[in-house]
Amino acid sequence: MTAPGMAPERGSMRDRAASAAVFVPLLLLAFAVGRPTIALIVVLGIVIGTWESYRLLRSAGYPALEVVGVIVAVAFAVDAVLPSGVALPAGLTPTGITAMGPLLLGIAVVVVGVASFTRAEPHEGLAAWIATLFGAVYVGQLGFVARLSNDAIALPGGASLAFVGTERAWVLLLVFGVWAYDTGAFLVGRRIGGPRFLTHLSPSKTYAGLVGGTLACIVVVALMLAGIGRDPAEALIVGPLLGWTAQAGDLAESMLKRAAGAKDSGGLIPGHGGVLDRIDSFLFAAPALALYVRLVVA
Repeated sequence: MTAPGMAPERGSMRDRAASAAVFVPLLLLAFAVGRPTIALIVVLGIVIGTWESYRLLRSAGYPALEVVGVIVAVAFAVDAVLPSGVALPAGLTPTGITAMGPLLLGIAVVVVGVASFTRAEPHEGLAAWIATLFGAVYVGQLGFVARLSNDAIALPGGASLAFVGTERAWVLLLVFGVWAYDTGAFLVGRRIGGPRFLTHLSPSKTYAGLVGGTLACIVVVALMLAGIGRDPAEALIVGPLLGWTAQAGDLAESMLKRAAGAKDSGGLIPGHGGVLDRIDSFLFAAPALALYVRLVVA
């Protein structure tokens, strides 16, 4: 997520154009095909983003068991992208639990803990245990994008965006809402400037950008809600929820990069750094919106 305010741009305009030429068609393809491609992009993003997070953690002085952590993150992703989660065998669901999400987290604690026994120094083993779990769970939250695709209820027949399909509607709302906040915060922050906040994490965040991004997010979310047959007034809740969690996700990655002394999470995307730099906002915004859909919409 591009930092609002007056942060220096990464790379040249040619680099940015090259990145857009690759990733915009990929995004359009994902929404054209639907759930399978969305799931594939989520899994790939989790694999690459988790690996990048471990590189940053290692630079910050926190050793991690990278291979074990990526496997754990992929397990979380698989549970998220399958329509009903990873089903338990028949007869093993006496309480009615049909997905292994909570169990996967418990198993991950055990597996990573046992793997950390290989470190000769107990302090290093404990740090590796904690850092490995953190990286897997942190980036694994991207799986909530796929969960949105699975959990959303059918759109009303008269909804103007009914043609996009139920599995895409709330994912589109998430993407456009986060992009709206990002764009509004950047433009207003650069135009107005003014007092800044949390400068120890990111020196370019301004209160003007925060307000501008929030208003832009509310407007775009209201249009999306109207298009999928919901009351646009819900945007007064969903807009700030998306915008502020997206901003928190951006700041969280900034803290990780500052601790590591790194400008970017990687160099995979010309002009934009690594994959983690592109998905950081969604790591906080996606679970927040998924919770809203589960509690209010579904």
